[in-house]
Amino acid sequence: MSWGAVIFYALVAVTLVQLFYYLYFFRRVAFYKERTKDQSQQHPVSVVICARDEDENLARNLPGVLVQEYPTTNEVIVVNDNSVDDSKYILAELKKTFKKLHIVDLTQEAKMIAGKKFPLSVGIKEAKHEIVLLTDADCVPASEKWMFKMQDAFVNGVEVALGYGAYSKKPGLLNKVIRFETFHTALQFFGYALAGQPYMGVGRNLAYKKDLFFRNKGFSSINHIPSGDDDLFINKVSNKKNTAVVLDKDAFTVSKPKERWKDWIRQKHRHYTTGKFYRRSHKLLLALYTFTQFLFYPLLVAALVTYNWWMSLIVLGVKWMVQSIIWHKAMKRLNESDLFPLFIFWDLWMFFYYLLFMPTLWRKPRKNWS
Repeated sequence: MSWGAVIFYALVAVTLVQLFYYLYFFRRVAFYKERTKDQSQQHPVSVVICARDEDENLARNLPGVLVQEYPTTNEVIVVNDNSVDDSKYILAELKKTFKKLHIVDLTQEAKMIAGKKFPLSVGIKEAKHEIVLLTDADCVPASEKWMFKMQDAFVNGVEVALGYGAYSKKPGLLNKVIRFETFHTALQFFGYALAGQPYMGVGRNLAYKKDLFFRNKGFSSINHIPSGDDDLFINKVSNKKNTAVVLDKDAFTVSKPKERWKDWIRQKHRHYTTGKFYRRSHKLLLALYTFTQFLFYPLLVAALVTYNWWMSLIVLGVKWMVQSIIWHKAMKRLNESDLFPLFIFWDLWMFFYYLLFMPTLWRKPRKNWS
């Protein structure tokens, strides 16, 4: 067999693996249909937000959490973690208007506990209610039904609810890159969860039961890792029976994206340092998808040159057809439809994206939590 044939068959094999991921995992997001319920439930809810030097974000976003349309008992806990800005004054003013706001001021750093796990643990411990709904100070709910939609997932033994944390739409390529990366990550963790393989959630929009947190001794097993208060904890405690996804647009949160490339790259480097601590089965699934996606275009170019150009283009056409259908419907589901016209660019971009962040696998993570 010639080298050209070997390369072509490798291209076919890589494409088949990619199609498996799209047709088995990702189509579940694209064609997701909410189950009809005879009646909705309204559980008592505790929202927990950790903030450090976030006075502007608290002033801008916290009212959106405090004015949620939710008649059942609820509270909003803000853990002010050693802030040196005007956070305490902003919170004090909001407290005058919103009595359900509960402020926890931390004035000492936690020793030997990296990241924001200590203030988050304090907030969860302070929560009066069993369902704990998490978001960040730089996030605002997409609607006044966010709290209702997220807690409504807790039925039939559900202990974890995964929500979508979107980024606001602004002009410029960086904004689109950030939102596409967020969409692509969500396509994976929602798709895996819907297939019974939940492996992560995002702290911008995440809920779980307080009992689940303490039953698993909180973050004790990952306290030495700076990040991971969301994805590593969910990786540890979630399973196909206790995890639900919430894809209603009213249940999304929206965050302000980074405005400089170097800030976004630094943020992604920090986030990717946690993947090495996932369960082995999840690491294998994620690695196989990434590896085959990374290999596709180099193999395609090589096959075009050394084997048969029209057969190679047929392989590309099949991949693009399946991928475009699923991306289009999934982007519509996650309110990111404006990204679809750049479909081919995004597919090519992922090759360079993996090149950019591959060194993260060997980099030692920083110890800041912001």
